[in-house]
Amino acid sequence: MVLADGTPVYDRAGDSAGTVAHVLADRQEDIFHGLVLKTSDGHRYASASQVDGIFERGVIISVPAHELKEPSAEATADGDATFAEGLRRAWRWLIQPR
Repeated sequence: MVLADGTPVYDRAGDSAGTVAHVLADRQEDIFHGLVLKTSDGHRYASASQVDGIFERGVIISVPAHELKEPSAEATADGDATFAEGLRRAWRWLIQPR
């Protein structure tokens, strides 16, 4: 499924979390890593495990927007290397020239 930038994102309670800024995936390997979201507090990263559902008209995440981590080049995630790598991927996407 193709997910358009600007697609609304909601948490489980139905509250707006922001919009999709970018989908982090390895297309050749068919691996979905997560989403970069544009929120009222800036860009945040929702890992694949935090995404409950992707639909044509919206995305549902398992946590409120204020609990999502900010992308970072020096990301650490309390021993979760996969999550930390996702934060670094999100950071690299944000800083690349467009």
